[in-house]
Amino acid sequence: MRNTFSLIALTLLAATGAQAQDKITFATNWKAQAAHGGFYQAVADGTYKKYGLDVTIQQGGPSVNNRPLLPAGRIDFLMTGNLLHSFDNVKNGVPTVVVAAMFQKDPQALIAHPGQGYEKFDTLKNAPLALIAKDGQFSWWQWLKVTHGFKDEALKPYNYNLGPFLANKKAIQQGYSVAEPIYVENQGKFKPVVHLLADHGFSTYSTVIEARTDTVRNKPDLVQRFVDASALGWVNYLYGDRKAASALMIKDNPEMSEAEMEASVALMKSQGIVDSGEALKGGIGAMSAPRIKDFYEQMVKAGLYKAGEVDLAKVASFQFVNKGVGLDVKTKLGGK
Repeated sequence: MRNTFSLIALTLLAATGAQAQDKITFATNWKAQAAHGGFYQAVADGTYKKYGLDVTIQQGGPSVNNRPLLPAGRIDFLMTGNLLHSFDNVKNGVPTVVVAAMFQKDPQALIAHPGQGYEKFDTLKNAPLALIAKDGQFSWWQWLKVTHGFKDEALKPYNYNLGPFLANKKAIQQGYSVAEPIYVENQGKFKPVVHLLADHGFSTYSTVIEARTDTVRNKPDLVQRFVDASALGWVNYLYGDRKAASALMIKDNPEMSEAEMEASVALMKSQGIVDSGEALKGGIGAMSAPRIKDFYEQMVKAGLYKAGEVDLAKVASFQFVNKGVGLDVKTKLGGK
């Protein structure tokens, strides 16, 4: 009788646990767009729910800074840009850690007018005008100077207005490779030359997921479920039916259109932003210690950090990735 009661109790507990959903708030670093599509997909198609997660996506924006909310415990996971943010967190003792890297390539790019001699990357340093935002000037522009010979003399601030670039055919400009080329084509009626920094040695991961170190330590199962479900969301977004995800993003950010997001997805695929490199075998979200070390050493060379200033062992946890999650689904959906 005692054993029978215990078995019934365990069965009831298991059933209750299966129905319970862990409430998660996941914050992004900008307004909803195709570059966030996999996360919205996992909400829209029920993937997060299947993994026992009730996920609320809290979008960022020009007047929203979600970064401080993670260490403060007001959100559970944060989507941030590239590893420079993570290096800064470790350097400054902020208790966060990267648990997955959804983009194998940083979409940061330089764009130029066609037919102006900028078809090769090494000619860009000769441009008389380089429109670069202040944060770029103090980060990856320093890498371009040291590694590729770019000069400060050409610098002018980019204020996220395409007008100066469109008006000067000899100008080059920074751009998010899955966004600005679409805007240029819509406004300027031409396809710009696009050079991904990632294709020329800027080896950071991008769209990384950060968690608090105490969450990784005390709730590894929760982290694993969120990482796995997010990876599956990206597979289904890239290779499956993404209409419901698009509708959710347009609801959050009415400035977006389905046509623009479809164009962005096409660029993500053609440029290998998400599904390339280590993700081809390890699954979307894959990352490795040697690559993080390589990027850090480049940033040291560029003068952004001092050697040994950042404890690289604290930057990322690899226990949740490189497991091939979603590769079978990708095959079924015809992804290559």
